[in-house]
Amino acid sequence: MSETKLNPTAEATDEDEPLVLYEQVAVDEDGNAAAIITFNRADKLNAMNWPTLKALEQQLIKAGEDKSVRCVLITGKGRAFSAGGDMAGYTTLQKDPVAFPQLIALINGITAAGGLELILGCDFAWMAESARIGDMHLNYAQIGGAGVMARLPRLIGEYKAKELVFSGRLLKSDECLAWGLVNRVIPDDQLLEEGLKFARGVAEKSPNSVRNVKHVLNRGVETDLPAALRQERERALIHCLTLPDSMEGINAFVEKRKPRWSAAR
Repeated sequence: MSETKLNPTAEATDEDEPLVLYEQVAVDEDGNAAAIITFNRADKLNAMNWPTLKALEQQLIKAGEDKSVRCVLITGKGRAFSAGGDMAGYTTLQKDPVAFPQLIALINGITAAGGLELILGCDFAWMAESARIGDMHLNYAQIGGAGVMARLPRLIGEYKAKELVFSGRLLKSDECLAWGLVNRVIPDDQLLEEGLKFARGVAEKSPNSVRNVKHVLNRGVETDLPAALRQERERALIHCLTLPDSMEGINAFVEKRKPRWSAAR
């Protein structure tokens, strides 16, 4: 199947320069697609200022509202995924007490500080062999405020999280994989295609079943084991007894045919 790009758009600045690119790529013959969101500030190592964050938010909303989008891939132009916050922009941003408080990550280059926090909010993180990841907040007398102190210890453990934050160094891809910071390390020139290959696999599955599994997994890691098991049992019973896709999957297997999933809710 050839890859067909659909409806490429971009969030623009006042000068009509795109900060965040958005495009859709067909992943099957049924009209399902992957949304590719790309930071487009290569000259700034895709550092995130306030307009970039707002642009990212709008593109994520767009992908979330499109029922044909089954997977969202986030990456960056040039030699960085994102070097984190735009320090020059933050000198203005931090003076604003109202504004300041306000997927699969394809990590293609330097990723630090806010860039690390972004991938911590994704469902999966795949990393190019030449990429580097670290947290450099303390190098500039800053502290993370979007997940590096809350999510990172839960992902890689307290000791490793402290080492990464306190050292301010960038980990190589083999270290990131060994530490459990990323799911996979992929040759640089295959990163996007591997992401799309995964998206095609997701598109084959029932969208409502995928949503239920993600809900239970996310809630489960936020609570203790007995509560997580109870949530899993309850959601599994509701899913299997009330969702048509559950019986459709069994019937399709028995009848040796492609399943016909219900529309995403």
